[in-house]
Amino acid sequence: MGRYAMTGGATGIGAAIKTRLRAAGHEVIVVDIKDADIITDLGTAEGRAVALEGIRVRAGGGLDGFVPCAGVAGYVPDRALIPSLNFFGSVALLEGLKDLLAQRKGAVVLVSSNSAPQSSSEEYVDALLAGDEAKARALAAAMPHGHPAYSGSKLALARWMRRNTRDYAAAGIRLNAIAPGYTQTAMTAATENDPATRDAIRAFLAATPVGRAGQPEDQANAAMFLLSPEAGFICGSLLFVDGGYDAMTRPDVI
Repeated sequence: MGRYAMTGGATGIGAAIKTRLRAAGHEVIVVDIKDADIITDLGTAEGRAVALEGIRVRAGGGLDGFVPCAGVAGYVPDRALIPSLNFFGSVALLEGLKDLLAQRKGAVVLVSSNSAPQSSSEEYVDALLAGDEAKARALAAAMPHGHPAYSGSKLALARWMRRNTRDYAAAGIRLNAIAPGYTQTAMTAATENDPATRDAIRAFLAATPVGRAGQPEDQANAAMFLLSPEAGFICGSLLFVDGGYDAMTRPDVI
């Protein structure tokens, strides 16, 4: 069986992916702020260093895959945390684990979002892709609300994946990403139960072509496929797992 590392495996989509991997007999090294093998804050450079050291100690023989899933939604009060965790918390670990993934020709599944195309600040996305965390944090903190900080972080992840596909493939590592739509988790439950947003969420779900919200297992199914040998010729792809919402809203984009 294989050896995988992941972040954000304590709850939500990450927990569903962890459960599937372990049910298949794989070893899974989990990084999170609670209920994990390595407990640390990936929103800081120091926390990322702790995560990398902990994974390297446990995976000296290499990794068959990596799923950086830790992230926060746009409604968190500390908007500067959004780029630090959603983008830098994923990319820094992936770059730091590249050699371990190359040892076993591993596969990576990043977690973007179907809200990535809604990003409204190219300056913010450019700062993320340039590795300028201080500027990205400042721009996020100055935004009038958290959604553009969230969508921009997810767009930057997808672009980073596409830009680095060739380099990682040369090392035997397949990069792909999923773009979840609205998925019912503890994180999204806050918006469903908030009187200020629940009507909008209900209308959003009613407009989703398949007629329901996503479940963590929907995202885990997609991630498991992309990690598997059956997806061996899929590389550099962004897979929308959103019940058809992106196709409905952007029908002419291929």
